[in-house]
Amino acid sequence: MRNYTKKKLFAAFLVLAAMFFPAGAAAQETQVLVNTGNTDGKLGALSRRPAANKAETETADDFLLKQTTVLTGATITGLVFPATPLANIANVEVELYHVFPLDSANPDPLAGNVPSRTNSPSDVEIDSATRDGSSGSLHFSTTLLNGNFSVVNTVVNGINKKPLSTTHGEGPETGQEVEIAITFTKPIVLPAGRYFFRPEVLVNGADFLYLSAPKPILAPGITIAGDLQAWIRNSRLSPDWLRIGTDIIGTTVVGGTAPTFNMTFSLSGAALQVSGTPGQEDCHDVTISGLAEQFGSVPSAASALGFSSVQALQKSFRAFCEQ
Repeated sequence: MRNYTKKKLFAAFLVLAAMFFPAGAAAQETQVLVNTGNTDGKLGALSRRPAANKAETETADDFLLKQTTVLTGATITGLVFPATPLANIANVEVELYHVFPLDSANPDPLAGNVPSRTNSPSDVEIDSATRDGSSGSLHFSTTLLNGNFSVVNTVVNGINKKPLSTTHGEGPETGQEVEIAITFTKPIVLPAGRYFFRPEVLVNGADFLYLSAPKPILAPGITIAGDLQAWIRNSRLSPDWLRIGTDIIGTTVVGGTAPTFNMTFSLSGAALQVSGTPGQEDCHDVTISGLAEQFGSVPSAASALGFSSVQALQKSFRAFCEQ
């Protein structure tokens, strides 16, 4: 018991030292960690917040984290149609998902209303990772990239339960190509693993088609090991998801192979050099000490990672360690 108490006191001392005495390392900045590259113009898939007479529609693509990571921001590229003032882009929400069968009611990949749930997003999002412009947990800005941009094919309304999943898409569309830059005012802390990134955009008087990116990823993108294809669902299909390429676009050639798609997005943040293990007694202390070493001090870490205060950083990592 005395040895355990000494270990606890020593760990507490390390955390206090990390908070008030800068380490030797220089403070580091965040960087782009995930980048699927530039759009290839092959597909636009609806990504829409629920609104009057419009069903919520979610498009998601995967990313991989090799170590505990703090996500501080993102970019998404899409097609707004019909053309509308950029001020009509009223809100953005971001959700993250584990890979099925995590967070899912039925682990059988063939039990739902879709051909397969293997490697799909889970039924429900990671609640602690949701960020929404309307709640102030993210801020966003929009840049017009091309005022007259066309995509070869689209998926908007044809999101159907099996056996009517394959529609071959809804044809080309033209509109404004935009990039939305997102800052998480409450950064997202995630352990190593594979996740799905799902943004939704509310455009007054128009819709946002999330644009595809090359698969496999090409420069300036960053290769994702084991890269999965993009999935989509609307409120009528939920909790199931459909593969945009394999299930919806399909192929018209007997024995042919359906296309697969990435979506155009990036994620910024910082991978932690040292972090504790969630659920372990020393998780919080080890992680805070590692942050101080990596960024020079805990206040420097809070500033570099975009936390509003040291207290906000501490709270986020306590929640991370209690998973």
